[in-house]
Amino acid sequence: MKLYRFLTGPDDSAFCHKVSDALNKGWALHGSPSYAFNAQTGGMQCGQAVVKEVEGRDYHPEMKLGEQ
Repeated sequence: MKLYRFLTGPDDSAFCHKVSDALNKGWALHGSPSYAFNAQTGGMQCGQAVVKEVEGRDYHPEMKLGEQ
């Protein structure tokens, strides 16, 4: 089964660590990163989609994707 996550956060080192952590847990980058201005915070926001193949065939919305 293929899982999908979209990681988001402010443009800071914590976002880079979040993506690096996902990569080291077997997730793979999917597509280009996104970068947009957040008018509420006055800062830039980053986003990156990641995907991962896992055993099993049945997806359940209750799955904790960050723990996969």
